[in-house]
Amino acid sequence: MSTSPPLATPVRFSDLGVPRALAAALEQRGIVTPFPIQAATLPDSLAGRDVSGKAPTGAGKTLAFGLAVLSRLASTPRAGRRGRRHPTALVLVPTRELAAQIEDVMTSLAAVIGAQVASIYGGVGYAKQVAALRSGVDVLVACPGRLSDLVERGSVHLSHVDMVVIDEADRMADMGFLPAVRRLIDRTRASRQTLLFSATLGGPVDKLVRDYQHDPVRHDVALTDADRGEVSHHFWRVESHDRVAVTTEVVTASGPAVVFCRTKRGADRLSDRLTRSGLATAAIHGDRSQSQRERALAAFRAGRLDALVATDVAARGIHVDAVPLVVHFDPAADATDYVHRSGRTGRAGADGTVVSLIGSEHLATTGTIQRRLGLSSGVSSPDVSSLAVVDTERRPRPGPGRTKGATREGGDGRRTRDASGAPSTRPPRSSRRRGSRASWR
Repeated sequence: MSTSPPLATPVRFSDLGVPRALAAALEQRGIVTPFPIQAATLPDSLAGRDVSGKAPTGAGKTLAFGLAVLSRLASTPRAGRRGRRHPTALVLVPTRELAAQIEDVMTSLAAVIGAQVASIYGGVGYAKQVAALRSGVDVLVACPGRLSDLVERGSVHLSHVDMVVIDEADRMADMGFLPAVRRLIDRTRASRQTLLFSATLGGPVDKLVRDYQHDPVRHDVALTDADRGEVSHHFWRVESHDRVAVTTEVVTASGPAVVFCRTKRGADRLSDRLTRSGLATAAIHGDRSQSQRERALAAFRAGRLDALVATDVAARGIHVDAVPLVVHFDPAADATDYVHRSGRTGRAGADGTVVSLIGSEHLATTGTIQRRLGLSSGVSSPDVSSLAVVDTERRPRPGPGRTKGATREGGDGRRTRDASGAPSTRPPRSSRRRGSRASWR
């Protein structure tokens, strides 16, 4: 494997070999200059090489592999694709939200070349997905569990797939999906091209590379300062009985926020308690239906929610730029989880704040995380005044039962560059907050 050096000068997508029609469609959307991961991987992908791309969340991996897939389809005349029922390209992803987001991005571009894109995942009925497969699909974006079910039912065959993309491969490993991923890849053509994208390429992901990629070229790309934004990390000593009140204060001062809980039940309970404190919230986790999850994300993106309360399973499925605040209500279990959760803020050049609420039982794990990530060590008393304060135009109005903050001391605000249910019935307040926007890349 080789590691590509950073490109010295900016290039356009057409310079990388992207077909003119697709490059023009990107320009119409104001996307002219590729992100580093796109500029690094596209030439090799378009040349037919197997590629392993290492880049953090928010680096632009969706367009990196999406353009590779669609460029390959663009080289096949439309007449040759007519009547084709089964997919020739497969994108495997770990979460429903990620599948839906990738489908949205690729569908608008696929229309330019007359290709069909569909996504399949659990949490919804089979009928609509089976109907889409029967009508003919060129690119299938899928979660391994639901795809395995449909393969066993005979609703889709993968024997025509000659291009496979594995996105968020490390998260696939974390969630125990790799055995299913392997079984699905084994059903595709032996001569396939395989693209793999991940934030890390060690351990089980490296074995996947060795077993399923042929002489791959590897590209390691870090976010640039312009893409990353400044993120301040705060570790506050807060025992369990005070965490709801402190979370309410923090979200009021610096939200909207994604707030992480360890369990699905805990996420629901916290969402309810924050709502009673006067915040507009929704919970998102594996037990919510897909329509509930989509409504919650849409409300959050539109600025109608103060807080989206999520479990770790949802950490990588939430693709929203300009999230100003992440709160670890239940502290992360390890450095990897901390990075994935915290990666919801500081995206697309926007600054962000991360607050972890640390009880006495979390002190040892927190110290390990800080050392591994090079963050300032130690845990301080809560200090909401040390956080970035939102405009009064965006600040949530005091709600019924909201806890007023006492004067606090301390606070470690060292700035670093480290990497649903129905919403509340409160009136929308999007006009009073900084709007979040979905990531197109």
